[in-house]
Amino acid sequence: MSILKVRVDQKKLERAAYVLKCVAHPVRISIIDLLEQRERLTVSEIQQVLSIEQSLLSHHLTNMRDKGIVDTQREGKRVFYFLTDNTITSIISCIHGCRTF
Repeated sequence: MSILKVRVDQKKLERAAYVLKCVAHPVRISIIDLLEQRERLTVSEIQQVLSIEQSLLSHHLTNMRDKGIVDTQREGKRVFYFLTDNTITSIISCIHGCRTF
């Protein structure tokens, strides 16, 4: 009989739980999906695709930025959002490939 052990470092598990808690919302998952497709987008571009109020979108983006999921880059008057770590996009592949969702 083999001995079972935790295969993932505790710090990594804590970070994963923190990130998953943050993205556990359909709008936030949609934002991740869009940023995976385009690398960086403005609030207006994201809003146009998602068809939601700008204030609601800004709330989600601020939350994701505070948690380190996205960051911004300013070019003149335009502010672009981008993913800080593209490995989060594997969550989209997982959802897409899962038969129970």
